[in-house]
Amino acid sequence: MARRPEGGAPAPPARREPGGGEAPLPSKEDLRRFLRASPGKVGKTEIARHFGLSSDQRPALRELLKALKAEGSAAPAGRRGVSAPGRLPEMAVIEVTGTDPDGDPIARPLGWKTEEQGRMPVIFMRPERAGQPALAPGERVLARLRAIGGGKYEGTTVKRVGGAAPARILGIYEEGRIIPTDRRHRAEWAVAPGDAGGALPGEIVLAEPMPGRALGLRPARIVERLGRMGEAKSISLICIHAHGIPEIFPSEAVLEAERAREVTARGREDLRDIPLVTIDGEDARDFDDAVWAEPDGTGWRVIVAIADVAHYVRPGSALDREAWARGNSVYFPDRVVPMLPEALSNGWCSLRPGEPRGCLFVEMRFDAGGTKSSHRFGRGIMRSAARLTYERVQAAQEAGEDPTGTVTHLYGAYRALLAARDRRGTLDLDLPERRVRLDEHGHVLAVEPRTRLDSHRLIEEFMVAANVCAAEELERLGQPCMYRVHDRPSDQKLEGLRQFLDAFDIALPQGDRLHPRDFAHVLELVAGKPEERLVHETVLRSQSQAAYGPDNIGHFGLALARYAHFTSPIRRYADLLVHRALVRGLMLGTDGLEETEAARFPDTGEHITQTERRAAAAERDAVERYLAAYMSQHVGEIFDSRISGVTRFGLFVTVEANGASGIVPLASLPDDRWIEDQARHALSGQRTGLTFTLGQAVEARLVEATPRTGGMVFHLMQGIPAARPKGARGRGTAPATPGKGARRRS
Repeated sequence: MARRPEGGAPAPPARREPGGGEAPLPSKEDLRRFLRASPGKVGKTEIARHFGLSSDQRPALRELLKALKAEGSAAPAGRRGVSAPGRLPEMAVIEVTGTDPDGDPIARPLGWKTEEQGRMPVIFMRPERAGQPALAPGERVLARLRAIGGGKYEGTTVKRVGGAAPARILGIYEEGRIIPTDRRHRAEWAVAPGDAGGALPGEIVLAEPMPGRALGLRPARIVERLGRMGEAKSISLICIHAHGIPEIFPSEAVLEAERAREVTARGREDLRDIPLVTIDGEDARDFDDAVWAEPDGTGWRVIVAIADVAHYVRPGSALDREAWARGNSVYFPDRVVPMLPEALSNGWCSLRPGEPRGCLFVEMRFDAGGTKSSHRFGRGIMRSAARLTYERVQAAQEAGEDPTGTVTHLYGAYRALLAARDRRGTLDLDLPERRVRLDEHGHVLAVEPRTRLDSHRLIEEFMVAANVCAAEELERLGQPCMYRVHDRPSDQKLEGLRQFLDAFDIALPQGDRLHPRDFAHVLELVAGKPEERLVHETVLRSQSQAAYGPDNIGHFGLALARYAHFTSPIRRYADLLVHRALVRGLMLGTDGLEETEAARFPDTGEHITQTERRAAAAERDAVERYLAAYMSQHVGEIFDSRISGVTRFGLFVTVEANGASGIVPLASLPDDRWIEDQARHALSGQRTGLTFTLGQAVEARLVEATPRTGGMVFHLMQGIPAARPKGARGRGTAPATPGKGARRRS
């Protein structure tokens, strides 16, 4: 009888010829099916036995397997075995990458080539034997693997084979040990009295690992004390060091910035009589873009003026080297880590009201429907007429007032540009940004959604128009351009999104016919519904990440053929490069792009893409930790929430009011055998009949909030409407008390 492998289909029965004669060779498809059904590697002997082949047929079988390997339908496994492609062998060297929220180490196989072998498998390591230290990220071990389905494996350590220890450890010092601030790193570190460096309990410290020992916690030596946990700015301090954000400017860069002086009008177009205004948030820290509009026949004339950073930051200077290294500014609730020193970022490159400032500007003309008829770039000197806020501009528009004489015209031009955007069919993921409000001591007062106004969209439309003009102008001039590119979603992500949307009876066109307006239509279908935010977030996760590069592939999300960042060189290095290219192409000065810079565009594009993602991760990390600090005052309280993630180790819930997110451990759910249905994004209990699905409304009680890591733990409450027996109509009720003991996971 054929063996039925765990989690796979039954193997096809062995074939025998009537009368006991020699069986025919299996076809390639027969072999593929057999390999897929086998739980691990198989050898020629097992294949021959299964298909009833004789020893005389071994050479033909060998050639058949060779052909399967050549076409990628079979993968070598061990010395003589084969397995289905993408399947891991029973024993392999793996590298630990972190831990799941249940505390178990997660690992990946070494040498895996995603482009050839498909999606990277996930390996969930079993706890180490008693007396052995926990596996830490970066460690490599020889592990025995067992497939558990869905490209996932369970691993058991056979032998530790070393691996790179972290270059530094960031954590909280507590009486002879360091507790990591990264929630993925569960392994603590031991600190001998002579290696504490004077650190006191509760201090945030940087440490370096020391030669290890066989048993117990691994040793480390503290090399820097950063402050006390709970003090003002301690959270952003953790995020700065955890993500490697450069914080201290070299002295030569600071001196260059401090030597900067006001620009003169010589060689510049004088815009000082045009009432350009800056419009930013109330808590904005820099002002580098100003706008103005007036009627132009039946259409509009618009000017966007940007601080002339290229005048102050010259290629090859200390300022330039530091700006390149940082790539961008990083914004935290309590501070900003700027790309440029304060003498520029808050001084000569900040468009303060009433003060002359150098600028690069683009003058654009649009018809009544928002179609651009012309544009021109120039280098000028301007004087901001007012520093306005989004809230003030919105209030003036709603009240029919215009205190500066510009608001009415700005909104008129905005409505024209908005009409053009609607015709183009862009993807507008209008997700609420979370705002952290702090008191004067740096403690969290509240975390709340930041209101999104038409005044925000007005500035966005003006900036998008200016960015498009910059890309078009550089192409016209034959100059290198650092494009902002955004590819269409991958087929794999689209398939996952389609499965998710099926739960809401929403369909997407096939990948080769997809347009951003198709995603916009999905968002329209869920507008005002309980699942609106969840669908927005899921559609966002399905998108490719935007990037910088000199090769143009267009911007899928904005439905634009060409796009470049021009409007914020004070905080993005990409924009500074675009300014320099315009200066060179239009012959606006001697401080334009140099050939050596242009030659490095591919490498620079990759670098600033990574620094941007590093900044985004640090900013997101900070908000999560501030949220945990705020929620730590509300442990034990019950919150209206939604299930925002379904995994093999439990659920994730997100609080409706402020976006706080945390795990609901599997062990806190009713005692059952819980099965994860990846296609339906559901977790189902075989005995209780309860099913939890993505997007369902629940009541969740906060049981733990840890500002040190940003982690939160919730338990679901009795009477939750989202947990209902499978097949039941109406709403069910979860059991009042969680079951006790270990939970089985599938």
